[in-house]
Amino acid sequence: MTDDLVVDTDIDDADDDHTFVVPAALDGERVDRAVALMIGCTRAEAQTLVAAGDVHVNGRAVAKSRKLVLDDVVTLLAEPPEAGIPQAEPEIDVPIRHADEHLFVIAKPAGLVVHPAGGHPTGTLVNGLLALDPAIAMIGDPSRPGIVHRLDRDTSGLMLAARTPEAYEALSDMMAAHTVRRRYLALVWGHFDAARGVIDAPIGRSTHRKTRMAVRTGGRSARTFYEVLHTWNDPEVSLVSCELETGRTHQIRVHLSAIGHPVVGDGTYGGRRQPLALERPFLHSAEVAFTHPITGEEIALEEPLPPELEAVLAGLGPSDS
Repeated sequence: MTDDLVVDTDIDDADDDHTFVVPAALDGERVDRAVALMIGCTRAEAQTLVAAGDVHVNGRAVAKSRKLVLDDVVTLLAEPPEAGIPQAEPEIDVPIRHADEHLFVIAKPAGLVVHPAGGHPTGTLVNGLLALDPAIAMIGDPSRPGIVHRLDRDTSGLMLAARTPEAYEALSDMMAAHTVRRRYLALVWGHFDAARGVIDAPIGRSTHRKTRMAVRTGGRSARTFYEVLHTWNDPEVSLVSCELETGRTHQIRVHLSAIGHPVVGDGTYGGRRQPLALERPFLHSAEVAFTHPITGEEIALEEPLPPELEAVLAGLGPSDS
């Protein structure tokens, strides 16, 4: 049995990505902190924009200490400064599961940010990759060289990185065409009505909290296929396999939460609950399969659950189904 779901949440937006209407959650916040939260930059970067006169509130430039009120209209006249060029950091361990002259398949540990961004200028997977292969610095976006797709910081498992321009272009095209199979394992709260299904619901940045994503009208199309593998009754949880047709930010976490099954341990989207008080979401990139874009070789790799997630399943005991 399968189950298709389309979720349509009607939320009004500003006319473009550079204008924001202050939500209740940011009522009373200083403009520099609010801008940092709304666009995902550092507070220092937001203060630079304010000092340059590039942040207007209700049509006028303001000081960084200006307190915002509900329904203020904040307009950005410029982008935050670009992140610096990342440098090699040999001390960062990057587990490699496949390597050839064109690409890496990496087993990313939970807690490792993929590339430098606001709040994480160093200490990322990219910094470790540059120590393994300095030539990656010339591949793709200089601020995130070699990266063709990402995993959330607290998601573990397999991901791809390119080592040559040819592989970068081809892998990027393959991701856009959905020809790279990506299968994830997630432990979620509750039991499903159908053993298999597809969640078809657009995802965009939340208008209430800019650091979160949400199912919403006007978001980008997103489809997640799921299959229930095992269930338990005490507590009531399910282990599901998920495959992505698209690759939106936080897609699996947002989609599963939207249908009432947040990922266990996911504090952002409602999944951090007793008695399974995990410090990270139980979400793992367990398999990638693709045709090598240069050699034509069929590559299929699986990565077992890390010990901390295996321990959670072991603690649940035998499944009920």
